[in-house]
Amino acid sequence: MEIPRVKLFTDGACIKNPGPGGWAFILKHPATGRSKQASGGEHNSTNNRMEISAVIHGLAALKSPSQVELFSDSQYVVNAINEWMAKWKRFGWKRSKRSPEPVKNVDLWRRLDELLQIHTVHASWVRGHVGHLENERCDRLAVAAAAVIARSPKPAEIAVEMPPSLFR
Repeated sequence: MEIPRVKLFTDGACIKNPGPGGWAFILKHPATGRSKQASGGEHNSTNNRMEISAVIHGLAALKSPSQVELFSDSQYVVNAINEWMAKWKRFGWKRSKRSPEPVKNVDLWRRLDELLQIHTVHASWVRGHVGHLENERCDRLAVAAAAVIARSPKPAEIAVEMPPSLFR
């Protein structure tokens, strides 16, 4: 059985940094001509988190292991996938052996790593805002998602008080 080949285009956006953020992806299956797009966001995020989230959501949308040609305008994401992540994993998700701190966004990098164990991904950088059709579309979707998040109320933090009788 042949592994599907797909193209994944991604982008992330943030209103202020940190602030309300949006991510978007477009998946294209060249053999069938089918495509899928999605977007979403978070209230308190960064542009880098949204860029990584776009890739995670795009890969997670695939129904079976695939050969993925990823296009992102984030050198951070492309370099991490193509070079840095293997080293970070060897160092226990730190930038170096002696580093006391985990890499930034380690929660997202770990999730992305799980998806990279399923799919074969080749990441390519595309310059943003120069007319690349899918990159421009992802940018509009991510910016729109961030705007929706910015206008919506933040989810309330839930505080649960336990009745004193439960502690006896």
